[in-house]
Amino acid sequence: MSHSALIVADLYAEVEGKRILKGIDLRVEPGKVSALMGPNGSGKSTLAYTLAGHPKYIVESGTATLDGIDLLALSPDKRARLGLYLSFQYPAAIPGVKVANFIYAARQALRPGDLPPAKFRALLMDRLQVLDMDPSLLGRYVNDGFSGGEKKRLEVLQLAMLAPKYAILDETDSGLDVDALRAVGDSITALRADDEGRQTGFLIITHYPRILEHIRPDVVHIMLDGRIVKTGGADLADRIEREGYDTIREETTSVA
Repeated sequence: MSHSALIVADLYAEVEGKRILKGIDLRVEPGKVSALMGPNGSGKSTLAYTLAGHPKYIVESGTATLDGIDLLALSPDKRARLGLYLSFQYPAAIPGVKVANFIYAARQALRPGDLPPAKFRALLMDRLQVLDMDPSLLGRYVNDGFSGGEKKRLEVLQLAMLAPKYAILDETDSGLDVDALRAVGDSITALRADDEGRQTGFLIITHYPRILEHIRPDVVHIMLDGRIVKTGGADLADRIEREGYDTIREETTSVA
């Protein structure tokens, strides 16, 4: 089996002495979209922060590898350089730092010197056009005074410019209206494979299935109480829309 994947195996993790993740098995492949669904408090964001290397989240046991490399042995910045991207549920504002400068500094940190300023700007303008975003955004301060939709679309622009191997999108649909949700969905679909042939694998974390109407997933995982209890195709998200999580909980409890 190819090593080209983000693979989580039997992962247990705790936060402040409380075990949250209880044996997570997960695989995200290049160019594919995996959805991780579950109600609030099920451990979805804990998985995201654990994979990103947040020091508050302590791995008890299990493994996580990125294209065969031990992710858990690396510091957060090295995980990012390896190709892991995390989109935050609540992006922070950075007054005084312009969007264009912020994205350029992030690109330089990941790939020092790969794009001179002129080529960087050309690529940035191209990505803005692909994502149907207003270039005036570049002169604004990062997330300062942004609407919820603007914050999420800026994160998608960062993703497009950084071109990670794997992107974890934590509650990207939180606080978005219908139009912003559609725009974010279309943008992510466009980024699954870029014009240079690179493929990004996505792990989309959500508790509402509505974003999956705009980004059809290849696989859907249902997470309850720190465990992935059910895995299926896109129709599983449709079922959650109709029946909610209680039916899945009852099924898995009766099986256990």
